[in-house]
Amino acid sequence: MDMKKVLILGAGLSASSLIRYLLEKSTDFNWQIRVVDSKIDVVRRKMAGHPNGVALSFNATDSEARRSEMEQADLIISMLPARFHAEVAKDCIALKKHLITPSYISPEMNALDAEAKAAGILIMNEIGVDPGIDHMSAMQIIDSIRARGGDITSFKSYCGGLIAPESDNNPWNYKFTWNPRNVVLAGSGGAAQYIDRHEYKYIPYSHIFSRLDAIEIDGFGSFDGYANRDSLSYRSVYGLENIPTFYRGTLRRSGYCQYWNIFVNLGMTDDTYKMQDSESLTPRNFLNAFLPYYVSVPVEDKLRKFCKDYGITDLERFEWLGLFDNEHPIGLPNASPAELLEHILLDKWQLQPHDRDMIVMVHQFEYLLHGKEMTIESSMVNIGEDETFTSMSNLVGLPIAICAKMILTEKLTDTGVCVPIAPHVYNPILDELADYGVKFIEQERTLSTANH
Repeated sequence: MDMKKVLILGAGLSASSLIRYLLEKSTDFNWQIRVVDSKIDVVRRKMAGHPNGVALSFNATDSEARRSEMEQADLIISMLPARFHAEVAKDCIALKKHLITPSYISPEMNALDAEAKAAGILIMNEIGVDPGIDHMSAMQIIDSIRARGGDITSFKSYCGGLIAPESDNNPWNYKFTWNPRNVVLAGSGGAAQYIDRHEYKYIPYSHIFSRLDAIEIDGFGSFDGYANRDSLSYRSVYGLENIPTFYRGTLRRSGYCQYWNIFVNLGMTDDTYKMQDSESLTPRNFLNAFLPYYVSVPVEDKLRKFCKDYGITDLERFEWLGLFDNEHPIGLPNASPAELLEHILLDKWQLQPHDRDMIVMVHQFEYLLHGKEMTIESSMVNIGEDETFTSMSNLVGLPIAICAKMILTEKLTDTGVCVPIAPHVYNPILDELADYGVKFIEQERTLSTANH
């Protein structure tokens, strides 16, 4: 049997568990796992000397540079930034190679569906954790409710990448477990949109972190959910076009959003312009740039006055970040406010050796079944192994890896641009994820007997 080759483009934080899984399976299935990244030492470390692993280093975002590697691969997995996926997909269509990406389907990617089908290839997207496990676990329940004759009237879904309780040792109850830039820019770029009891709702960026849902998870305490930018487009993906309530949100520990909202409303998360002489700004100068000028009022008092309008009197979280430091320049030239804030946070919210992260996911359903109003709450909490094999890396990488195995063993023969919402895709992936400790706890309740 010829050795099948998998080409992974990118070996960043979320690729660790993907690479480990495929290497572990490679001996049984006769695979060679070829991984390219600009940092070849990172690739070699993640390969850990496995005989079926090949470490490569070239510019994977360049079509010409990657073409010879793509030509000899049976499957390509793109872990590159999302903006590069459509270009990789076009190469895959030309070369008739299957492709997996964890990212949201862009309009440009969606437009390639007919070409992918004509080429006889599968381009599977949205198969990480969020998007990915959220789709699969939600669709499993949606299909189950439909099979019993139920009519879904409300669907709310929340997911958050957080720090595990034993590693939660700062007043923000947060550390970076994925792309810091995306955390700083979360919610920007347009109003959040959802539907609530047949009414369309829009939350501008300035209010996203103050319009919160309280979520309680047994054994893990309280969380706040804030609205994702676009919930509405997923009604058609889930086959819930006429549902009265549909909402997708992100989870943070209680209290985080209230304080993050200060950064948003001061303007410190703005990425649309560069600040003058940004390299010379200290954290205190940076903060003060967004507060009014009073000749004799210290920065702390000006911030306290601003915070009071948002119900905040305690400045401990801001002080802990070092925002009042006036001795050490941030040292970032030609930087936007968002870039400067990210730089400050990176120093404070970095995962430390032996830290463990946590992913929390919650689905809430309301539905009518044989004249009864019913609810299901399905929740999953997953704790990472360490600072390398994080929960984020496991829950992004494992669904991709299991899907790769299904394609390589011809258990999955779909073609076109897809997301994992069909039972023949999500059932085997969720079953295997359960073997890795990714398990959902479902609680079903009868609310009342409906009078219809």
